[in-house]
Amino acid sequence: MTLPITGTPALVLAVVFGFLFGLLLQRGRVANYATIVNQFLLKDFTVLKVMFTAIIVGGIGVLILHQLGHANYHIKPANMLGVVLGASIFGVGMVTYGYCPGTGVAAVATGSVHALVGFAGMLVGGILYAMSFKWVEAHILNVAALGKVRLPDVTGMSDWVWFGILIVVAAVVFTLLERGSSKTKNPSLA
Repeated sequence: MTLPITGTPALVLAVVFGFLFGLLLQRGRVANYATIVNQFLLKDFTVLKVMFTAIIVGGIGVLILHQLGHANYHIKPANMLGVVLGASIFGVGMVTYGYCPGTGVAAVATGSVHALVGFAGMLVGGILYAMSFKWVEAHILNVAALGKVRLPDVTGMSDWVWFGILIVVAAVVFTLLERGSSKTKNPSLA
């Protein structure tokens, strides 16, 4: 097994990969306010396509690294009430802000003032969450807590089967979206 990268090389790599990630977000148009808003208006599905692709490619990459012994899973507890509430707050925040946290930071780097204001809001929200964590832990995280589980463990289907299912779902969704967008662009195809 290889030794982990630490110290200054790790910091340099973090900056390089962070810069590349931001560049790819910008080039993929997902650091653009209009792209995010139009996703929620069901007019532009760039965000959905990018996220589906990133989940599949990143997940398969992590799975391969794990199977080769170069990475370990760090499974977080599945606290379902916390997930539902957190996802709801995240969704409302994303619609209001017009960015998710990653694309918001990328937009700040492009000079977007409204993204900077939203970024300040993210920092305040993070501080408030940290300050209220003991209460959240006592009253929310223990409701419908399933423990450290993964879909392959619960269903008995392998990781590869789950990724196969995800790839098929993504292919169907992408195909339907492309057919829908071509009919919108050329109404005679309808």
